[in-house]
Amino acid sequence: MAERKLTGKHVFAIFGGAFGVIISVNLVLAYSAVNTFPGLEVRNSYVASQTFDDRKAAQEALGWTIGAHHKDGTLTLSITDEAGRPVEVAMLDATVGRATHVAEDVTPDFRFDGQAYVAPVPLGDGNWNIRMTALADDGTEFQQRVVLIKD
Repeated sequence: MAERKLTGKHVFAIFGGAFGVIISVNLVLAYSAVNTFPGLEVRNSYVASQTFDDRKAAQEALGWTIGAHHKDGTLTLSITDEAGRPVEVAMLDATVGRATHVAEDVTPDFRFDGQAYVAPVPLGDGNWNIRMTALADDGTEFQQRVVLIKD
C-alpha cells in the first residue's frame, strides 16, 4: 500500500471545508434570527422617550399590580390596586404570545368575573408572555409585558 502524504492542497481543502461549514451555519442562524424577530416596540424611539417619564409616573400613580396564571386551559389575568382589591378596567387589550416570535400570538376574549379577567386559551409548553394595555376609568393608559406563569 502506498503511503499518502499530506500536501498543501489537502490542508487548504480541510481549512476551506471547515470555514465553509462555519460560515454556512452562521448565515442560517442570522437568517433565522432576522426572519423570526417580532418587530419594533415603537416606530421612533426618540419621540417615545420624550413622554416616557410622564407616562411612567401616571401608570405608577394607579398603583396596580398585574398577575397572570394559566391552568387547565384557562388564562387568568389579575389587576389589583394598592389595597389588593380587584380592578375592573374601562378597556383591556391583551395579546398572548411567545417572547421569540409572533406566529402563535392569540388575542384572548377576557371577561371580568369580579376578581380577575379570565379567558379560555390553550397554550403549549414553554415561555409565554402577555403584552397588555388597559385603560383606567380616569383615562390613564397602563401598558405592561407580563410573564405568564403556567401551573
